[in-house]
Amino acid sequence: MKFGIFHELATPRPFTPEAETQVVMNALEQVRLADELGFTTVWAVEHHFLEGYSHCSAPEVFLTACAMQTKNIRVGHGAVVCVPEMNHPIRVAERAAMLDIVSGGRLEFGTARSSTWTELGGFEADPDATKKDWDEYVRIIPRMWTEERLSYDGGCFSMPERAVLPKPVQKPHPPMWVTVTSAGTELDAAERGLGCLGVAAASFGEQERRTKAYHRRIQQSNPVGRVNDRVATLNFMHCHEDLATGAQRGMQFLGMFGLLNSHLLFTREAFPTTAYQSLAGLVAPSGSKGGGNPGAQYGVPEGVCIGDPGSIIEAAKRWESVGVDEVNFLINACELLPQEQVLDSLRLFAREVMPAFANGGA
Repeated sequence: MKFGIFHELATPRPFTPEAETQVVMNALEQVRLADELGFTTVWAVEHHFLEGYSHCSAPEVFLTACAMQTKNIRVGHGAVVCVPEMNHPIRVAERAAMLDIVSGGRLEFGTARSSTWTELGGFEADPDATKKDWDEYVRIIPRMWTEERLSYDGGCFSMPERAVLPKPVQKPHPPMWVTVTSAGTELDAAERGLGCLGVAAASFGEQERRTKAYHRRIQQSNPVGRVNDRVATLNFMHCHEDLATGAQRGMQFLGMFGLLNSHLLFTREAFPTTAYQSLAGLVAPSGSKGGGNPGAQYGVPEGVCIGDPGSIIEAAKRWESVGVDEVNFLINACELLPQEQVLDSLRLFAREVMPAFANGGA
């Protein structure tokens, strides 16, 4: 089991230059500390126009800053939006290769197709075309990275013969992923030999079902490039020596994230389409007074890594038992928790939780 951190760059109102700058500077400090502590990966989303929820519209710039300020932690696009109106495939391949170079071969390359009409409509993209476009991207980009020259005549774009430069450091190319929110996308990932990058909360039972289905399907995959057969999931983390304090603080920022998330629900319904059949994963897990997990009496949902080291170890061991290779943590939302509390949580997690996992960190 490995552990990473996950950034949306959620920003509190009012949206002043000072507030946006502070969010980014705090995130970079968290990344520097995570690198020192032995966290595996820092992931950054790509979102557009989602006020408050995410101001991470240029993750390649943020991740370059992360790479320049760290030595070991891998930098993860979580993920590049594979829609031509937003990101031309040639430019995606070029920027990703350059990020792999400047990071010394530390890029993890996630792909996605966006999920809100606010974003797609802002670029005048057709939601009904995004699945086909994404499929073209994940097939042609590895060729841009590995073939000296190529030409292409496709559905969402075409190009005459050219050399797409530079080429990435990792050979044959950086590991590729697809973001997974609702059921079924893990099979799309497996069929193409891509990693399964969970970016929404799922129960233990649902994650186990998806993971088993993913590993069965990837055995018969027709890979688009180098096979990446890993499964990662998203979680929330706040670690404190006192269970009640950890639960209170962690549920505070988890609740804020859930509120911001709920504001996005209507953006999925404004454009009538069958291309997005579920709102699954948009709502953060709600608190629970029942269940057998140690944090239940404080409203911590089962499987959420909020509380004291012991309760977090118990939750993470459950994720490990269902076949998850990496858990990526959101660690704050809209700067609700003071920065020092976030940093102390990371330190305690590394000191008390990571040693319980063979490959969890330094």
